[in-house]
Amino acid sequence: MDTDKNKKYLFENYTYEIIGCCLEVHKELGCGFHEQVYQEALVVEMSRKNIPFEKEKQLIVNYKDTVLNRRYIADFICYDKIILEIKAVEQLANQHIAQVLNYLKATDMKLGLLVNFGTTSLQHKRLVI
Repeated sequence: MDTDKNKKYLFENYTYEIIGCCLEVHKELGCGFHEQVYQEALVVEMSRKNIPFEKEKQLIVNYKDTVLNRRYIADFICYDKIILEIKAVEQLANQHIAQVLNYLKATDMKLGLLVNFGTTSLQHKRLVI
């Protein structure tokens, strides 16, 4: 059952829980690690919070009603509804945003979260199509 139907933002409660896990990981580890370290820590944190997720989920790409052999690999799919893409960079760039938007288009999902652990304060962007 989707408990977010009456909320202001799409999947607001789920987003809040996911970002909460990211904040906890960032609080514990800080910045300076490689992306894979944050990914592994998020597996631990989201498991503890009982957030359903798939790690490194292969996404099918369609082109004019043809499924391409190439696949995207999203860092996480949470609640079967939200793409979570993580970075560990000095600053998010337009290419990172474009990456998540492409994932959304490829999957017909509506919400993506782009999270950057590479700065002293956790950065996150909510992307909706």
